[in-house]
Amino acid sequence: MQLLVGLGNPGDKYQDTRHNIGFRFLDLLAKHEGLRFAAAPRFRAETCNWEVDGEKVMLVKPQTFMNNSGESIGQLARYYQVATSDIFVIYDDLDLPSGKLRIKKDGGHGGHNGLKSLNQHLDGTNYTRIKVGIGRPEHGEVSPWVLGKASETDRASENIVFDALLSEIAAILDGEAEKAANRMHLKINS
Repeated sequence: MQLLVGLGNPGDKYQDTRHNIGFRFLDLLAKHEGLRFAAAPRFRAETCNWEVDGEKVMLVKPQTFMNNSGESIGQLARYYQVATSDIFVIYDDLDLPSGKLRIKKDGGHGGHNGLKSLNQHLDGTNYTRIKVGIGRPEHGEVSPWVLGKASETDRASENIVFDALLSEIAAILDGEAEKAANRMHLKINS
């Protein structure tokens, strides 16, 4: 089994914020595949199951708020005995411009509170990170930026990234992240 995790904050108040990119992508994927999320109170998450090339993949939206995402994911990983290397996390990245995407396996948290929590609650950091760029504010604090709504231009860029990611997510889960990233780069930048 694999876990495909989208990071975000629960509730309508946060639905359209930059920080909820992970939730929005999983919602799009679920709709595309005809899946429905259901509450999993035991794990403080919303989940649904997807089968990809005979492999069971659980889509997960932690309901613990971003800064405590690892509590939910760590509990799920232990319960289902999912290796950290079989966890894929989609989240917003301040260090990438809007409309850009990067895939990386293992590493630090880069200041992202959701990843800090994951790193505290998982057995290692060798999960795959699928970073979707939101850019940085020109001036001021980061918190209002990530909790703010993206502009129409940024949402249009997000849709292009999501379209490319949607077509390649199965390949990423199948261990072909590098090839998938190259194909997505061509789609995003064309």
